[in-house]
Amino acid sequence: MPPSEGAESLAPPVAAQSAGSPVVVGLGPVDPALVRPYLPADTIFVPDPAGGDLALAEGAIVRAAYDVDRALLDRMPRLRIIARTGVGVERVDVDAARERGIAVAVTPGSNSRAVAEGAFAMIASLVKRVGESNAFVACGRWGIDPAPVPGDLFGLTLAVLGYGRIGRIIAGFGEAFGMRVIVHDPFVQADGFENVSLEDAVRRADALTLHLPGGGGELLPLELLREAKPGLVLVNCARADLVSAATLEQALVSGILGGVGLDVFESEPASSHPLAGMPGVLLSPHTSGLSAGAMAATFRMAAEAVTDVLAGRYATFTVGDAR
Repeated sequence: MPPSEGAESLAPPVAAQSAGSPVVVGLGPVDPALVRPYLPADTIFVPDPAGGDLALAEGAIVRAAYDVDRALLDRMPRLRIIARTGVGVERVDVDAARERGIAVAVTPGSNSRAVAEGAFAMIASLVKRVGESNAFVACGRWGIDPAPVPGDLFGLTLAVLGYGRIGRIIAGFGEAFGMRVIVHDPFVQADGFENVSLEDAVRRADALTLHLPGGGGELLPLELLREAKPGLVLVNCARADLVSAATLEQALVSGILGGVGLDVFESEPASSHPLAGMPGVLLSPHTSGLSAGAMAATFRMAAEAVTDVLAGRYATFTVGDAR
């Protein structure tokens, strides 16, 4: 993947090496202002690395959409730590890093509230028909056609699939709005919420939000969605493979679903998506976890992981442990 644009001029890394200063690179768009305060004071941070910078790098802060494969690792013989923003490592060759003794750290929880807020905002907007109402006024239909009738959040059943950091927050949001919250997660306690089977969650829900890892095949095929109440609102801010675009399109056209909100897509960027422009659909460009506060927290955690490893300490949130 090509380096990001707009790199700032920095001291030559060869001079930094001779002076004993560690070199840390940013792979993908990494804001220097958000990482430098948490790196060792003598660090040379290179946000747009060239080949020589990569060869000298002891640490790397890596954005979610950047691939770290064996070929790239071969160009970074001094590397000791990869700090990956977010929690997914599907674009990092963790096995290759482990073979080289390179720690791979993630930043769990740094954007959980931002994602939960984004998902709940979609739920509320779809139930209240905000997008349709906006289009109704903007197109000059007010006073000519019947206006979209908003729904009520109060009293609806909200099914939260996945009761991890994000699921817990969004369940609390639903409860605060007077929704009946049910949870599906066979691996955790649901903190007072009813924990039900996947099938039961789909059948009972008025609104359903996904907060599970992907990689296990389609969780919500059309056959299962046919068991839902007509008009179910479904929001996916987790992984695109949990429910396919084709399934969602069929479910919308047939009336199984009354609204869909997506922040994740099978192919990104999704320049043309089958749901784009359909009524009752909200699409956002995989940005629910990229609020200003979330990005600051994510970069801080990544920089702190790099600092720990460069100081000979163990980075707390490490996967594929190379110790």
